[in-house]
Amino acid sequence: MVKSNRYQALISKIFFDRYQAGISSFEFERTALEDGAEALGIKLPKNLGDVIYSVRFRTSLPDDILATQPPGMEWIIEGAGRAAYRFKLVRVNRVVPRADLVRVSIPDATPEIIRAYALDDEQALLAIVRYNRLIDTFLGLTTYSLQNHLRTTVKGIGQIEIDELYVGLDKRGCHYVIPVQAKGGKDQIGIVQTTQDIRFVEQKFPGLSCRAIAAQFMEDQVIALFELTLEDDEIRVVEERHYRLVPARDLDRQAIRTYR
Repeated sequence: MVKSNRYQALISKIFFDRYQAGISSFEFERTALEDGAEALGIKLPKNLGDVIYSVRFRTSLPDDILATQPPGMEWIIEGAGRAAYRFKLVRVNRVVPRADLVRVSIPDATPEIIRAYALDDEQALLAIVRYNRLIDTFLGLTTYSLQNHLRTTVKGIGQIEIDELYVGLDKRGCHYVIPVQAKGGKDQIGIVQTTQDIRFVEQKFPGLSCRAIAAQFMEDQVIALFELTLEDDEIRVVEERHYRLVPARDLDRQAIRTYR
C-alpha cells in the first residue's frame, strides 16, 4: 500500500471510531494516530504531524468520509491545541482563480538558473514571487521576506507551518505582517491554512495589520495573487490579480501606459 493510501486508511479509522450521524465536529488526540496505526499494521513517520499535513493539504479525505458530508458542506481537519485535532463540518469554501480577470504583464526578473531548475511546486512559486517582488507590486508596499517555512505554534490551534512570512511598510511608515501560502498544480486555497495564518499574526504580532496572501500557479507563466480575510468563518477575497511574467521585449508599451 502506497504512503498516501496508508494515511487515508488511518484517517478513515480515526474518523469512524468517533463519528456519529448528525454531529458537526469532534476532536481526537495525536495518540490516536499511533493506536490506529498499530491496529492497521501501518508504519508511521517520526513526525506524526506529517500524516495530518498530508491529508489536509496534499490529498483528499477518504471517499467513505466524503460520503458523510451533507450537501454544501465539507469536513476539514483543524488544529485543536497542542497534539490535538478536530474534524469539523464547514461550508464548502475554496478560492480558485477567476477565468475572466485581466492578466497584467510583468518583466520577468527570475534568474535563468532558477528557471532552469524550478519545479511546478510551492517552492518554485515562492522563489518566483520573491525574485519578481510580486508581493510589493500587489499590495503597493515595500516588503521583505522574513522567514520561509516557519513552523510555530498557535494557541487553540497547535503546530502550524507558514509557507513564507513577509513584513512590510507603506509610505506613511505603517508596518504589516504578511503570511503567504503557495499553491501549485491543482491544489486549492482553503479555509484551514488561511485561518492558521491570520490567527498566527493576531497572536504573535498584536497591534500590527495582517495582510494574508495566497499565490497560485496558473497556465502560461501566470501567477494569481489573492489578498484574503475571514468573515463569518469563511474566506473572503479582498483583492485578486493575475500577473504574467514575460521578457521585457514582449511588454505591451501601450498597456504599460494604460494599466489601472
